[in-house]
Parts: sequence; C-alpha cells; structure tokens
Amino acid sequence: MAKVYFYYSAMNAGKSTVLLQSSHNYRERGLRTLLFTPAIDTRHGPGRIESRIGLASDAVPITAADDILARVTDEHARAAVACVLIDESQFLTPAQVWQCSDIADTLKIPVLCYGLRTDFQGQLFPGSAALLAIADDLTELKTICQCGRKATMNLRIDAHGRGVREGAQVEIGGNDRYIAMCRRHFKEAIAGRLIVATPPRPAT
Repeated sequence: MAKVYFYYSAMNAGKSTVLLQSSHNYRERGLRTLLFTPAIDTRHGPGRIESRIGLASDAVPITAADDILARVTDEHARAAVACVLIDESQFLTPAQVWQCSDIADTLKIPVLCYGLRTDFQGQLFPGSAALLAIADDLTELKTICQCGRKATMNLRIDAHGRGVREGAQVEIGGNDRYIAMCRRHFKEAIAGRLIVATPPRPAT
C-alpha cells in the first residue's frame, strides 16, 4: 500500500539532501519521480531544489492554489510515476496535504514530504500540522544545536545575531536568517540573553 511520509526537522538537518538521494535511488532503477517545491522559495531559482552539499534537481514550482492531485494524475497518465517528493512541505495548504493522501490512496503512488515542523515562534506551520495529523509515517531528521544537543527549534535572527520574536510566519531565508537550536538556547535567544554569531556571508 502506498503511503504518505513526512520527514521533518529543524533547519539544516539535510532534508533536501535526503529528498534528492531518494529521488536518485528511484531514477537509478529506471523509475520516474516527480519533484515539487514551493514557488515562493526562489533562493536557487524558480523550480529548483538544492542541498547544502551540492546536490540539485529541477522541480515543479507550486503555489497554494495548485491542485497537486490533478497535476500528478495528468503526469501519471502520460508516463507512470513511481514516487512523488515534495520539498519545504510546511508551505503546503491543508487541502494540498489531503490531495497528497489521495495520490497515495487512489493513484497508489507514495508521497514523500520533507519540511520544517515549526516556525520561528515555535508554532506549527499549517502544512506540517496537517501532515502530522494524517501522514502514515513520521520520521524526524536530526541536527544539533551549537551546544551539541539535538536542535528542535528554528531561531530567526536579525543582522546582529539577535533572536527575532515577531514577524510574518513565512520569510524565506537560509543560514543568514535562521539557526537551528535546542529549546533551552532558543528561549534564551528569544529573551535576549543569548546573541548568536551570524555565519559569514559568501563573497560576491
């Protein structure tokens, strides 16, 4: 039976790397995969998934208005799809998560979703909440805080390395804007008791 899988973590746990490796494993065996990524994430260009270790692939950019089930149904009719993989799945709408379940239940195609569990305020993203509720398999991908403990929180920082407490839930960024931390140090940073050294920006 095909399933919906949700692989979740804090920032920089290698979600995109695992996604791209999973897709490669299918394709190496001659099986077709479909990759999706949010259209709002243009850090690497539209419709592009890139990992921090250099793996990359083109993907289908999707917005909140897109019907993933309809897109996969059309693609599957044209040429068999063995697996659907979705990057940054925290940005899916709850309706799109249910569409993913229809892909697994009706089309019998496994759907592998990779994303953050919570935002910079420790609140669930709507897409992540829906996936935690209805996905068949839940797997935490682990990364570590600067102290060596498991990181579970995503700290948004300003240009001076201070924790940001307020703002829009969605603000696209990488290491220059977010740092994965354990809960203890996340709370200290939010309270202003911990200043995080910002990582060096790449030369331009």
